This record gives sequence, structure tokens and C-alpha cells, in this order.
Amino acid sequence: MRQPLFHFKPYNVGRWVIWGGFALVMLLAPLFTTSSLAVTMLSQMGIAIIACLSYNMLLGQGGMLSFGHAVYTGLGSYLAIHALNSVGAGTLNIPVSLVPLVGGVAGMGFAVLLGYVTTKKAGTPFAMITLGIGELVFAMSLMIPEFFGGEAGVSSNRVVGKPFMGITFGPQIQVYYLIAIYTFVCTAAMYAFTRTPLGRVLNAVRDNPERVEFIGYSTQRVRYLAFIIAGFFAGVSGGLYSVNFEIVTAEVVGAARSGAYLLFTFLGGATFFFGPIIGGVLMVLASVLLSELTKAWLLYLGLIFLFMVMYAPGGIASLIMMNLRVAAFGMLGRLWVSYLALGGTAAVMLAGAGAIIEMIYHLQLNAALGPQLRYMGALLNAKSLDSWFGSVFVLLTGLGLFEVARRHFVRQWNEIQEDIEKEIRRRESL
Repeated sequence: MRQPLFHFKPYNVGRWVIWGGFALVMLLAPLFTTSSLAVTMLSQMGIAIIACLSYNMLLGQGGMLSFGHAVYTGLGSYLAIHALNSVGAGTLNIPVSLVPLVGGVAGMGFAVLLGYVTTKKAGTPFAMITLGIGELVFAMSLMIPEFFGGEAGVSSNRVVGKPFMGITFGPQIQVYYLIAIYTFVCTAAMYAFTRTPLGRVLNAVRDNPERVEFIGYSTQRVRYLAFIIAGFFAGVSGGLYSVNFEIVTAEVVGAARSGAYLLFTFLGGATFFFGPIIGGVLMVLASVLLSELTKAWLLYLGLIFLFMVMYAPGGIASLIMMNLRVAAFGMLGRLWVSYLALGGTAAVMLAGAGAIIEMIYHLQLNAALGPQLRYMGALLNAKSLDSWFGSVFVLLTGLGLFEVARRHFVRQWNEIQEDIEKEIRRRESL
């Protein structure tokens, strides 16, 4: 019997649903709010998603811990805003919608220039080189005001050129949809990269560089090519930043920005492709909402990072995937009581810790306003022993109950994992 000449793979319905849902969320998200702040935050989320995904191309896929990724997003921002000014002056004839690509080309160009030296080493030397380059570029941003604009930065106006179909990019909603299009295309492109031979070899370089060298690949060349591609997408993110904010300052190439990419990519989950997407969303929520709620937001962020490293080093994405595995075997219902106990006791513990932190910050920063402050609807007195005793009591009570709930949850989780392994062996035997 003759074998058929052509084989057609069935459509991956799940993948179509996920990507369709992703596009639908970005398309409809602004329609559910009338707040200009919400639309601005959505725009920033799109920019952060591209930046975190490009960073994860180095960290999660290539095992390259970079402390200077803001160099490529920041320099992309600077080149993009200079291009925007050139468009306004009439010396550059490109539409505003293509200005982010100028940032992408700039980021790729600087990655070609700096990445050759950076990727000569791996591991800790690579991290130290990126840190040094980041500090060097930040210092230059204050030393060359002709290009970087000094401390005031470089400003521009995105409403330039002839409108296309009434689109001037003046209203924020128009800028949002431009960012959404770039976010979707860049996300799809970076996902496609993970399926290419170069993306697979990059994973192999991360896991076992010696074996990759043994079979004939240059690990330095693989890292260098990945670094260039990551620089391009980082530059696109920087270009979108310029169009969105219409001003670029030295902060965009600073160590704080590079640290934010690292922290939130890790929190989202560097081992999964969608982890940096979660991280990008969290980055905006933390820097905009959390910073408005409390002056101690960086301390809270550090504590969250600490506990994630201790209890969930795979990030939020790993927690989602582990629970999806349990749900796939129909055992997630056995955990809902434990999750309620963990959530309730953690809330009590955090309430007590938050009260202590807020009183300390109030005494240090707002002492002139008096000793009283309002926290979660309650009136606290930072100089009263009762407030301190109550806060410590709530903290210790929540901590004790949380530890009891955690130990019970660990036992139950281990039992469920054993049941899943038994079920897998049973299905394999059939």
C-alpha cells in the first residue's frame, strides 16, 4: 500500500484560543473603562511586556543574567525621540507609527556593538560586564548633554506629520492601540523565536554549554545572536516609551530600570514564556498604583521578591502551571480549603506587618503631621504602645496560623502529587 505523499498536522486549537484571547483582551481592554489613567496604565503595560519578554530572551531562554538591559531600551528611547524631533522638523520623512522601529534598529545596533564584548563571557563575568556597561552608559548620559539632554532629558511632540485616516496620535487611546499592535506582533515574534533552531540551541547553551560546544556550535556566537535579537525588541519597547511619554531622561538607562526588568521578569516566571507578560503587568501596577498607596512600596516589593525566592522560585507562572496540572487530574477541588486558609492567615500576617511598617515610615517621614495615621480604615497612633502591641500581636498571630496552614498544605500537596504519579502509571499500564 502506497504511503501518502503529504501529511497535514491538525490545527492546535489551544494555541489559537490563547493567541486569539490575548488579542481580544488588548482590543477590548480600554472599552471597559472611562479613566484616562487606566488607558495610560494599559499603554505602559504593553511597553513593559515587550521589555520583559526581550529580557527573558537572555535570562530565561539563554541563562544570561544581565544587569544592564536598560541600556538597550534606553538608547532605543533616545534615538526614537530624536527621530521624532526630526520628523517634526521635516528632516526625516517617516510616519510616527514607525518611530518605534527606529528605536528597535538603534537597540539592535548598540547590541551589535556592545554585545560582542559582553557575550565573550558567560555566567558571573557576563553579569558583571553588563553591570559595568550599564553604569558607563548612565554616566555618559550626564556627560553628553548634546545627545542625552542632561538632567532635563529630551522632549518631543508626537502629533507631527499629516494625519492618516484621522489618526494623529494626540489622544491617548490612539497611542494605546499603536502600542497594542506592537505588543502583539513583538510577542508573537519572540514566541516564534523560541521555536526556531537558534532558539532551541540557545536553550541548550543555557542547560549544557559544554555539550553544545562538543557537537560543533559556538556558544559565544549563539549568545551573541540572541543578544542582538533581544536588543532589537528592547529598542522597540524604548521607542514606544518615547512616543507614549514624549520625553526621555537619563533614568531610562539607569541601574534601577535594569533591576526592575530583572525583578519583575523573575516574579512573573522566567522559566515560562508567559511569565514575563505577568511580570510586565505587575511592574506597572507596582510603580503606579502601589507607589500611590504607600511611600514604603519599595520595601513591600522587596519583601514580595524575598518570599517568592523562598517559596516559589519559578515565579507566578510556575504556580499557575502546577495548579493546572493538578486541575487536569481533577484534584484541584481538594485544595480549596487549604488555599482559603493560606490566603486568610497570610492576609492577617500582612496586615500586622503593614501596620508596623506604616507607623515606622510615619515617624520618619511625616512626624510633623502628628502621631496619628489611618491604615486600612483603622486609626493608629505611631507613638502609642497600644497600636504597637496590637500590630505585633496581629503579626505574630497571623504568622503562627500561616505556618500551621502551610504545613498542612504541604502534606496535602505531597499526597496529591503521589496520587497523580499513581494515576499516570495506571494510564501507562493501560
